[in-house]
Order: sequence, then structure tokens, then C-alpha cells
Amino acid sequence: MTDPRTTVVITTHNRRPELLRTLDRLAELPERPEVIVTDNGSTDGTSTAVARHHPRVRLLRPGRNLGAVGRNLAVRRVRTPYVAFCDDDSWWAPGALSGAAGLLDRHPALGAVTARILVEPDGTEDPIVEELRNSPLVGPRWLPGPALGSFLAAATVLRTDAFRRAGGFHPRLWLGGEEELLAADLAADGWWLTYAEHLTVHHQPSAARDSTRRRRDGIRNTLWFTWLRRPTRPALRRTLHLARTVPRDTASLRAFAEATAALPWVLRERRVLPPEVEARLRLLEDSQRRSTARRYTG
Repeated sequence: MTDPRTTVVITTHNRRPELLRTLDRLAELPERPEVIVTDNGSTDGTSTAVARHHPRVRLLRPGRNLGAVGRNLAVRRVRTPYVAFCDDDSWWAPGALSGAAGLLDRHPALGAVTARILVEPDGTEDPIVEELRNSPLVGPRWLPGPALGSFLAAATVLRTDAFRRAGGFHPRLWLGGEEELLAADLAADGWWLTYAEHLTVHHQPSAARDSTRRRRDGIRNTLWFTWLRRPTRPALRRTLHLARTVPRDTASLRAFAEATAALPWVLRERRVLPPEVEARLRLLEDSQRRSTARRYTG
């Protein structure tokens, strides 16, 4: 069973063993998807290894670490109606790409499908899955699963054209919760996002990660999204909530300092979301205040 509807896009930086394992898994999928890898300036021989072991993979080498914008670079080369994102330490289960494409085929107003995430090597559910499964948002009756306010890039298939029209991932956010802004812009364009319980992504977290920087960037990006898209009062309320609840450490202090220093460009680019999208965000915000799976504080 091959399926030409979806291209898989991966960004990587100095994780050669993990990436090769992921490419091995993707090569075994019955869908046989085209795969595009953006090597974000790796210095560990990643590009050479990919060219040697997976010559059918399209390899992009921008020469520097673009973060999430490396995905934008790859999507410019995508020729299929759907694009599946994948991290270099995660991979799609057999049949999941076809299942997501089928949902997108059947529902023209559906913009993105997020799968269930199993953490390897034990195969346990990622804690965020419970939030996805029990999303408080109410979508239209045709929606095939719970409505979502955002998505996890490594576990999501999107419409290629919708991604492009929304502008892709914002170049200033780099990495760390960068999906929130794009998800809001997709919703503002009229697209719905959903969670699909029957589709699976496997994630075996790499040990090669800077968790402190990721948390710092996640807090900063949450602030930037809030100031870029939320009305004044909700933006102030969320900013104060973050200030009270994030860990009181150097990483959080630097996140707030970086966010504040960027106010000139943030105010220039500020574009408040439509009222119906803002209403969904408020509902999600109330729910997430009770959540223990906050990616920007964990």
C-alpha cells in the first residue's frame, strides 16, 4: 500500500543516530511517503550519513540552524496536498499517515490532524494526550474528533496550502511552543484542528537536548504569541498569570527579558484574532490553568 498524498518533513541538528533511526522507521511504512530533511547546520556528519544510508530522502542544507523555519524551507518543496511533520527522534506508525490523509480528504474545512503520542521505549502515552483527548472546545458536528486550539508539530498532518497561506512558522520564534501562533492563524483563516485517537506517533526523546533553553524559549514564545494576537485585557491577564506561575529562576527571567526587548517589532506585527477564535482561546486558557502538562514550565 503506497499513498502519494503526504510528504514527511523533518528538521534535525546534531542528532545523527536518532535521525537515521527515524528514517529507517519511515522507510518501512507501507505508505512509502516522500521525506524531506532540513539539516539545520549539523556538525556531526548528519548530511553525509543521510545521503549514504537514505539516498531517496531529499536533503536540504541551509548551512545554519533555522529552528522551526527549517520546516518552512522544506514545505516550499512539498508537492503533495498534505504535509506530516516529524521530529528526528519520532516516527509515524504504519497506516497513520493514510488515516490522517483520509480524514483531510473527507472534511474540506479540516486543516490539521494530530495523532496520539506514545513515548518509547515503554510505549506509554505522553501526558499531553490526555489534554488532547479531553479538549474543552466544541467543534462543528462534522468534526471527526475533539476540536483543538493548537497542535504538536511532531504528531500532526496539515494541509500544505493552509500551512503556506497562514505563513508557516514565525521566523522569530525559532523553537519552543512555536505551534501556538500558527494554530491560531489557521483558525483565523477558518480551519479546524482535531485530535485522532486511532492514529499513532512514536517518540523516543533524544538525550541530546537543551531542556533549559527549550523552556526559556517556550515561555518567551508564549508571551510573544499573547502580545501578537490576544486583545489587550486577555493579553495582560495571561502575562500576569505566567509571571506568577513559571519557575522563579534565571531561565524564566531571561525569557521575560527577551520577550520585552522585542516589543517594538511585536507591536508592529500585532494583529488581534477574530472574536470567535479568541473565545476558544479563553476556554482553553481556563482549562489549562488546571493542567499539569504545561510545556513551557515542565
